[in-house]
Amino acid sequence: MKPLYPALMERLVPFIMVIFLVLGSLQAAMALHLSLASLRHFMEWCAPAYPVVAAGSALLALAGLLFESRAEKLARKGIRRRRGWMMDVLARLTNRNALEEMLAREQKETVIDAEELAASLRARVIGQDQVCEDVATQLRRRLALQVRGKPVGIFLLAGPPGTGKTYLAKQLARQLDRPLLNFDMTQMSSPHAATQLFGSPKGYVGSDTYGKLTGGLKEKPDAVVLLDEIEKAHPDVFKKFLTAWNDGHVTEASTGQQISTVRCIFILTSNIATDALSEIADRLADEPDKMRAESVEALRQAGFAPEVLNRLDRIFVFRPLEGLDIARVSALEIEAMIDSYGLKVETGGIDPALLFEVMRRQDRMGPAASARDLARSIEDMISDSLITARQQGAKLVRVVKNEDGITAEIADEANGQRARVSS
Repeated sequence: MKPLYPALMERLVPFIMVIFLVLGSLQAAMALHLSLASLRHFMEWCAPAYPVVAAGSALLALAGLLFESRAEKLARKGIRRRRGWMMDVLARLTNRNALEEMLAREQKETVIDAEELAASLRARVIGQDQVCEDVATQLRRRLALQVRGKPVGIFLLAGPPGTGKTYLAKQLARQLDRPLLNFDMTQMSSPHAATQLFGSPKGYVGSDTYGKLTGGLKEKPDAVVLLDEIEKAHPDVFKKFLTAWNDGHVTEASTGQQISTVRCIFILTSNIATDALSEIADRLADEPDKMRAESVEALRQAGFAPEVLNRLDRIFVFRPLEGLDIARVSALEIEAMIDSYGLKVETGGIDPALLFEVMRRQDRMGPAASARDLARSIEDMISDSLITARQQGAKLVRVVKNEDGITAEIADEANGQRARVSS
């Protein structure tokens, strides 16, 4: 019976309040020596105000009903607002509206604009327009799913080195506003390397800290996980990833805790079977399903782990750069290299003869040539002149190819500004 007593008292509180109000009113009337005639006279005097009071009460009741219906809709979304006379602690200490918008965005289904994402990727990843469109389409479909028992996507980016595979993964994380977990799998070639990613069992060195992958996913469950040059990893490392791709979680070895992977995106890159994949991409450009089947077979024959191939959602084949795309990538690499010295390239400041030489070198060497390798060789030639230009307080430089080789010259900043304005 004891549990019923508080509930019964709670229900009787309104009636008790009414009784106390009536008794208080009678006591006040007796203290003021009020008669029934005087009360009747007062009620008749207040009669003209009755319609106004009734209308006000009706408006208050209607406002209450509207508030309750609105609050019910907000409650269904999980963002019910509770505003009263007291200031909410969130309104005092942070931006409550922004917090509620984040909560609503987290709870609603994720739908991205595939065309906008593809356009953003094409503008940054040179010469791989078809790959950018396919990646955007795949992500739009997979992110819209509400029930998943595995990661959003497990994609393999295969093709020659220097074609933008790693760069695409980084740009994808930036465009989707997701954190990036980047792992160089060439460092995972030993059987013990798995402890770097998944932690060490209790009693072993390093068991007091999480692995790089498990710790990263625990803090950033929606990350883009980049496994660069996956074919270089040891088979024992592969086996650890199979659980993440099959069951939607990884296990931290030091604690045994299972960490979900259903919100993250796995991107694998590989340079294996470059010639075969390039030939398949050129021959079956208009037949994506057949291209995927032959690409899987080419990777299997090249020694790629079959258990990994069977769990890939999609294989994207990068084509070798050709024509002006080689010049575009080379110009961007040279610009990034000069930026690292705290300098800027003058508008039109890279000698066309230099970029033409790059294109000829690419034709001679084929897929083995890399724009990054070229940028490093150019850096060896002009690094001293770049350091001298910075010491002299220069802001803009131009890269020139002449009879003495490749040099960096200090550009006139005023001319650079005029060029930027005219462009």
